[in-house]
Amino acid sequence: MMKKSILLLLLIPFFCNAQLKWKNVDTAFGIQSSSMHVFYSNDSLDGKPNIAYYSLIDLKDRNLEFTVDTTLNRRLTPTQYFEKDNHPFLVVNCTFFEFVHQRNLNVVVKDGKILSYNQQTIALKGKDTLTYQHVFGSAIGIDKRRNTDVAWLLTDSSKHFAFASQNAIKAFKDSSAAHDFNFYFNQSSFKKWKMQTAVGGGPVLLQNGEIKITNNEELKFAGKAINDKHPRTCMGYTKDGKLIVMVIEGRFPGKAEGATLTQEAQVLKDIGCIEALNLDGGGSSCMLINGKQTITPSDKEGQRPVPAVFIVQSKK
Repeated sequence: MMKKSILLLLLIPFFCNAQLKWKNVDTAFGIQSSSMHVFYSNDSLDGKPNIAYYSLIDLKDRNLEFTVDTTLNRRLTPTQYFEKDNHPFLVVNCTFFEFVHQRNLNVVVKDGKILSYNQQTIALKGKDTLTYQHVFGSAIGIDKRRNTDVAWLLTDSSKHFAFASQNAIKAFKDSSAAHDFNFYFNQSSFKKWKMQTAVGGGPVLLQNGEIKITNNEELKFAGKAINDKHPRTCMGYTKDGKLIVMVIEGRFPGKAEGATLTQEAQVLKDIGCIEALNLDGGGSSCMLINGKQTITPSDKEGQRPVPAVFIVQSKK
């Protein structure tokens, strides 16, 4: 019994130090609003070098507007969006996308209108070209009353709204490239998702304040890739109505090595998120505060052009 007690005492400092310490850096980014703050940490993450920033934004401040900007068949860097959108407080990358047509692979909602749809069907690679995977990707949305939600979506161009489930839906396979999803639209578990602003990504990292990564359902990363360290972008919200937008620097050995999905989820939980999801990361990860870059993007060319960004700005 004495040995067990000594072991517990030795372990306590380790677990306490695992939680990152954050420093308010509002002045470095010209933030003068009581409704928006920026925090920075370079504490090691599980013993490895780390650099991360997050913004904490009051969703109930009616002087702030939460919106998106997305392009058609082209991509812009976050700085180009900053210039294009009249210098908003915050610009951050969000959706996954494909390079051939430069299109979003996740939902984007602006002013209540769906501008981009989830990639609901994926053709499987291999000898059997007649098999298709059907998935329900996740998104974070903000409604007219500034309520925030993370959910799993069914989107269809024939529907005015996205339809959402509050529980992860297991992906399934069949031989149909154009699967009829009407069965899901008519299920009681799917409700109209009446969001003013929303961006998709995945997988979900937190539910009900606990780590629950739904990669097995969303199929974002294959095999053990969820344990790989990369630059990360993620969003979540707290119980008291604060939006959190975070970026984690990575792919710089000895300086900032990035985070696994589990580490990312733990960091979000530690700062009070009750629901959160991962967004496109890697070379896409970039957040600007008043036009000033936070983390250093991992691409050697600098900021990667992306087809959509999430924006926080003064209400027009």
